[in-house]
Amino acid sequence: MAAEQQNELKTQQMEENKEKSIDESLGLEILQIIKDSQQQHGLRHGDYQRYRGYCSRRLRRLRKTLGFKMGNRHKFTGKKVTVELLSDNRHLLLVLMEAERAWSYAMQLKQESNTEPRKRFHLLARLRKAAKHGEQLEKLCESSHVDAKTKLEAQAYTAYLNGMVQFELQEWKSAMEAFNKCKTIYEKLASAFTEEQAVLYHQRVEEISPNIRYCAYNIGDQNAINDLMQMRLSAGGGGGMMAEKLEALITQTRAKQAAVMSEVEWRGRIVPVKIDKARIFLLGLADNEAAIMQADNEETKERLYESLLAECRDTIQAVREELRTDVQKQRERAADGADSGKVSNLQYLHSYLTYIKLWTVVRRNESMAHALQAKLKEPQTDENKRGPRPQDLIRLYDIILQSLSELSSLQGLEEDHTFQKEVALKTLVYKAYRCFYIAQSYVLVKKWSEALVLYERVLKYTREVQSKAKSLNNSLKDLPDVQELIAEVNAEKYSLQAAAILDTDDVAEVPPQQQIKDTMPLSDRLDNFRLDPTLLSKQPNLVQFPPDFQPIPCKPLFFDLALNHVAFPPLDDKVEQKGKGGITGYFKGFFGFGS
Repeated sequence: MAAEQQNELKTQQMEENKEKSIDESLGLEILQIIKDSQQQHGLRHGDYQRYRGYCSRRLRRLRKTLGFKMGNRHKFTGKKVTVELLSDNRHLLLVLMEAERAWSYAMQLKQESNTEPRKRFHLLARLRKAAKHGEQLEKLCESSHVDAKTKLEAQAYTAYLNGMVQFELQEWKSAMEAFNKCKTIYEKLASAFTEEQAVLYHQRVEEISPNIRYCAYNIGDQNAINDLMQMRLSAGGGGGMMAEKLEALITQTRAKQAAVMSEVEWRGRIVPVKIDKARIFLLGLADNEAAIMQADNEETKERLYESLLAECRDTIQAVREELRTDVQKQRERAADGADSGKVSNLQYLHSYLTYIKLWTVVRRNESMAHALQAKLKEPQTDENKRGPRPQDLIRLYDIILQSLSELSSLQGLEEDHTFQKEVALKTLVYKAYRCFYIAQSYVLVKKWSEALVLYERVLKYTREVQSKAKSLNNSLKDLPDVQELIAEVNAEKYSLQAAAILDTDDVAEVPPQQQIKDTMPLSDRLDNFRLDPTLLSKQPNLVQFPPDFQPIPCKPLFFDLALNHVAFPPLDDKVEQKGKGGITGYFKGFFGFGS
């Protein structure tokens, strides 16, 4: 009896604890958990496989902690989380991680399907699996033990996954309805919390907006294409599959317009454009430049410049490939005696695209120079942090001048005197700015005379610009104002002269440097007064020791002088007379009789 009573008490205590835990409302920060997990485990770099592995490991840990085993090592037993099992918010997290694992696998297959189209079928299966887990999560959150915020987040998450499935199936109307539902829920959640908490919901809404506009365009809203292009140019479009679809849509739209375009006019010459890639690029050039002008910050503007330059390089490469065959045909015509002096239309188109690329480089570096100039004028608060220096601007202007020199040598524009004058004028303007910042770098190291000479050189360049700009006023619209530079140089000259007069530190530093280099002893510089602290030291430099060798006249040698007047005695008796005695003398000498 006692044992039965103890068992009943234990059962009652367990039921009471379960009721207490159920009475407490369960909550789960679904969007916060998703974003943190994605950013920390691979999606910052687009590595969906790594994120999928993380989801699998976390699922294993959750099942082990909750005792939610799916059979044993010998047999698998399927098991689902039900409303009756909801005693901990980790049960909800378990279903959420299953949905994320299926979604990440689908995104991984999306990347691989670009080269292997058969994987698209597996991709759709995993997306449907993720949507199914999302619906299960939404049903679990309908329980009265789950708080209202978690219910709304679960509905938005499920709507997003269903929208992704319909989007991939190209069911545009259903996808648009699902994305709009998701957007509405997140907007309501954002309005119900503080600004710090609402930031995450606003980011999610911005991610969904391109998908909604893309669905609207495919349903039949032609005005949506302009919004999509603006999203792509200003904010980079959506992420994942949306970015690829936006690029494909914009390329497709421009390709339709390019079918009508057949020629382009530049520098008074009409050039036919037969290459599709060049047509598409030239049609989108105006949109790209408009987006650059409307960019809110320098970072966005620099990214747009890089995107435009990348497109331009690809187009030039396509034209260059066509140009190789054209050059071969020109050589054949020249061999036949035809006129080959005029630049072909394809070569002129290549020069036009090269001009666009080089001038875009000039504008990009000028925009970066403006940003650095603004930072250079701001007071530096953090001394440990390296701020911008004039040397950084010098490098930018070097690239600009190099691009301008390439512009002047474009093929087909050698005899265009107006173009050459415009390029020469732009070169003078940027030379003046480059020279100005070289002078600024000399000011920082207190080289006053060099800086003053460079300031005079800047004024010389600006006077040349003003004298040549009378006939080329239109060319100065896109250039920096030289009047501001003249005013700034004049102000800098006066402050430079004042700093040179007031600065005495480097005057005191120069004599020691001269004394170190000058090793002349005191005996050789008695006529020059100079403070030399080494004279008071233990080893004063008074005289040079050992002294240098000095040349002296040599002592004359008398016997050498008298040699010309000495008469030597005759030596005839000492010389042996040859040829005396004939053959007899020969035999005597041979046998030794004559010796």
